[in-house]
Parts: sequence; structure tokens; C-alpha cells
Amino acid sequence: MSSTENAAPPTKSPVFGQCWSCRILGGTGLIGSGAYVYSIARSTMKRGGPVGMGTVAQISFAMALLAWGVTIIVDPVGKAKRIDE
Repeated sequence: MSSTENAAPPTKSPVFGQCWSCRILGGTGLIGSGAYVYSIARSTMKRGGPVGMGTVAQISFAMALLAWGVTIIVDPVGKAKRIDE
């Protein structure tokens, strides 16, 4: 048996660590940028412009930014616990 078999796996820290203010600032920034991209796409639709693939891509990108911001704030990876059998 070698010493590497008994060694504990290295622990990974979340990207923002345990810094609550960093997660709030980064997540809020992403949510705000998603809201801005969404509002630009909606303003084009409200003016009666054609709804093409570009507008759909903008709305999809805005929703992805929003989801990414919520994920950073909630931090589900940092709360995960390993179950040892």
C-alpha cells in the first residue's frame, strides 16, 4: 500500500470562497446585466420590430445571466456534503 492511497482527496473551495459580500456583489451584477440585456430585447419587441433569432438569442442570454447570478448568490456547491459509505 502506498502513501497516496491513504491520502485524503484535496478539498476544493468555491470560486468566491466564503466571502458573502463577494457573492452578493458578483451575483447582483450578473442579475443586473441580465435584466439590462432582457430590457433591450423587450424594447425592440415593444417598438414593433421583427422578432428574429437575434432577439431570441438576447432573451436566452439574459436568462442565462440571471440564472448564473442566482447560482452565485445561493452557492449550492459550497453547501453540498459528501456522503461516505
